[in-house]
Amino acid sequence: MSDLNIKKFDKYKENLMLIDDKVISYTTHVATVKPFELLQWQSWSQTTQKHINYVAKELGLELIRS
Repeated sequence: MSDLNIKKFDKYKENLMLIDDKVISYTTHVATVKPFELLQWQSWSQTTQKHINYVAKELGLELIRS
């Protein structure tokens, strides 16, 4: 098994993390990091959307909602 790259953020540190290219809010994979963009494939709760928006801003990525 390969080593996971886990990043916690200064804000929302209890409920938000990046594992490899996956944005995890609470325990749910809610978005995926791609080169220059963050892909969000569905609508989420207001709190989860705040998490996604925060990650996009922190990583300097364009948020793409499909």
